[in-house]
Amino acid sequence: MQSDLLELKNLGNTSINWLRAIGVQSREDLQKKGAVEAYSEIKGRGIRVSKVLLYALHGAMTDTHWNDLDNQTKQELLQQAESLGNSSKTA
Repeated sequence: MQSDLLELKNLGNTSINWLRAIGVQSREDLQKKGAVEAYSEIKGRGIRVSKVLLYALHGAMTDTHWNDLDNQTKQELLQQAESLGNSSKTA
């Protein structure tokens, strides 16, 4: 099945497969879920990923190479992911 995810910056076959595993099949699905939620769900499946995936997902949604994100954006994404991860552990 062809997916518009392949057209997004920063995403390759592996990251697209991870996205599909959490139910993200399209750009629209990714926009609805958001980078932080998608990243957290992928990690929640036991897949060992680095923070670069979080940046890449955000960059895919904003048409920005992950390495071009400013430090403040990266810090905010990490804080949101950490907060989401902590809240799911206590739930």
